[in-house]
Amino acid sequence: MPFRWDPNTRVDQAPLKPVIRKDVASESTPAVDPGGTSLYKTLWHRLKQHPLAHVGPGLITGVADDDPSGIATYSQAGAQFGLNMLWTMPLAFPMMAAIQSMCARIGRVTGKGLAANIKTTFPPYVLKAVVVLLLIANTLNIAADIAAMGEAAELVTTVDRHVMTVGFVVGMLALQIIVPYHRYVFYLKWLTLSLLAYAAVLFTVHVPWKEVIWHTLWPHFVPNTDTATMAVAIFGTTISPYLFFWQASEEVEDMRLKGEARPLTQDPGAAASELTRIKWDTWNGMFYSDIAAYFIILATAVTLHVAGITDITTAAQAASALRPLAGDLAYLLFALGILGVGLIGVPVLAGSASYALCEAMGWQWGLERKAKDARGFYGVIAVSVLAALVIQYSSIPPMKALFWSAVINGVVAVPLMVVVILLASRKSVMGTFTAPRLIIRIGWISTVFMGVAAIWMLIAS
Repeated sequence: MPFRWDPNTRVDQAPLKPVIRKDVASESTPAVDPGGTSLYKTLWHRLKQHPLAHVGPGLITGVADDDPSGIATYSQAGAQFGLNMLWTMPLAFPMMAAIQSMCARIGRVTGKGLAANIKTTFPPYVLKAVVVLLLIANTLNIAADIAAMGEAAELVTTVDRHVMTVGFVVGMLALQIIVPYHRYVFYLKWLTLSLLAYAAVLFTVHVPWKEVIWHTLWPHFVPNTDTATMAVAIFGTTISPYLFFWQASEEVEDMRLKGEARPLTQDPGAAASELTRIKWDTWNGMFYSDIAAYFIILATAVTLHVAGITDITTAAQAASALRPLAGDLAYLLFALGILGVGLIGVPVLAGSASYALCEAMGWQWGLERKAKDARGFYGVIAVSVLAALVIQYSSIPPMKALFWSAVINGVVAVPLMVVVILLASRKSVMGTFTAPRLIIRIGWISTVFMGVAAIWMLIAS
């Protein structure tokens, strides 16, 4: 062990504790620190160096897309239709990535969130309609999410679900209000690993891979009301309005953290690197989300559907049904996955609604701000989550509420997608950094597709 020695110090006065020189200390050298560096600080430093800590908002946005609402919808799709809904995920991937990349671009280029840009570009009634619909949909979605989390937690811990939901709500509110944004987001990034649980489930069951590939590449469905409703639900939970607001505002939050960073309209020299980062981050985040959703549909198709369980009414049923079919490990992984993505999805739902309302009202906002400096922002988060806590005590089955919230999102997303595309393609908003033509075209195709699916569902009904 190398020591730092002072030649003026007598031997009998030599310090009892050795001090490691910084220039020779390494990770392999046991840390000896007179100040007592804690294990927590060492672990925190190492985690910050991990590549996962350096990815942008795209990853969190992608995983939040697979919140308990998404899990419920994908589980119902697999249980009800078997392998016949696998084709939706390859189709959804470029759609969701194109829309989310436009939202991220809008935030980074303008330095403002989505609601703030709508406020300055469109008539007031457009902003009011969008914000009101978002608040209602998000609150209902949060209520269903925390109810599903409570059920999953009861399965794992045997503690009453209502006690668990109160604990989740208090804990998530405390984290959002007390912990600064840069640390809070850091923890959220590590929670994204919970989606790997659904890939792990497939290792516990038999999967007919030839049939899987065939149903993935070629659609198999009967054009009726059930199919139309399920298609709208899948695309509604995959291309969700709350994610549009979240990712745009997170780009602004990240820009503020960088100190001297400015909107690209004011700092065009940074455009090349920043837009490349957004493209890489968003498309990879959406791919991770999409492939996880695919695994959920596949896992429930080869277990629940094969066993004749075609209607999922509760989170407990979805997870418990796997136990006799795929074993305790699959059941536990499924339940833990719901908890992990719920801890990401609920804060994103509450945060996106708060971003939208605060930008519309001109209030101070931001997860990096202290509660006393952004009371309206944190107040909206608290009210939406607490209101959701009250709603979840109703008699509506959580999984059914989750499914129908996805259907509502699928209908509401259509006009909002039109707004996003118009913003991303306007030079008056984006300057010279409008979205690429290919992305715009994919966006319009996605909008038409979801609009047709929604109309088809209504007519079929």
